[in-house]
Amino acid sequence: MQLPLDKKTVLVTAGARRVGAAICRRLHAAGANVMVNYLRSGKAARGLVAEFNAQRANSAAMIKADLLHADAPARLIKTTLQTFGRLDVVVNNASSFYPTPVGQLNEAAWHDLIGTNLKAPLFVAQAAAAELKKRRGCIVNIVDIHAEFPLKDYVIYTIAKGGLAALTRSLASELAPAVRVNGVSPGPILWPDSSIWKSPKTRSAILDRTLLKRTGEPDDIARAVEYLVVDAPYVTGQILAVDGGRSISL
Repeated sequence: MQLPLDKKTVLVTAGARRVGAAICRRLHAAGANVMVNYLRSGKAARGLVAEFNAQRANSAAMIKADLLHADAPARLIKTTLQTFGRLDVVVNNASSFYPTPVGQLNEAAWHDLIGTNLKAPLFVAQAAAAELKKRRGCIVNIVDIHAEFPLKDYVIYTIAKGGLAALTRSLASELAPAVRVNGVSPGPILWPDSSIWKSPKTRSAILDRTLLKRTGEPDDIARAVEYLVVDAPYVTGQILAVDGGRSISL
């Protein structure tokens, strides 16, 4: 039986760990060749690519790229095409996340948070657009429920994700009818690495305001991405919240 993404190629930014790795695993299992972008997670990327190639020879590759560099988007697309000969799906998953309360804002944080969460997805999409139009492909942006519901003390991050939500809808219009563009907005899936999120009180307060009273799993996001890529041919310009109901109980 032919897999739904057989012979197709997917590029996932920040695909080596956490939610990115779950997305890569699910789309690879659906038959896709996968290009795993990473920056600092080289060991994890090598392990993931080895896992995929053991399952299906020459079905995965990796590319190190700092998405804040101006030449990175074009290099990502060029390398993917050189490696697999085509590109059908782009998943813009890369993100920076840390607090920037008013009074502590600075240019470095602005360039980093806007760069990874908004600028990079725009320029990756632009670099991929011609090939995606040729393949009638799609883009999925990983947004955040806080694009619509601001997270206190995370001013620049909230601005960036709000921009990414707008970008998703704008690109859907710009690239139609050949390319579909959608987003997935996670709620509490994995706790951030920073120490502030390790507090039981902080975690309990978040889960108490989440209808399902628990965190989700990275594969919950990956399943939503797979739906938008494989099973939603008449869906574009939409952002799907995968948040256990948190966004309607904030």
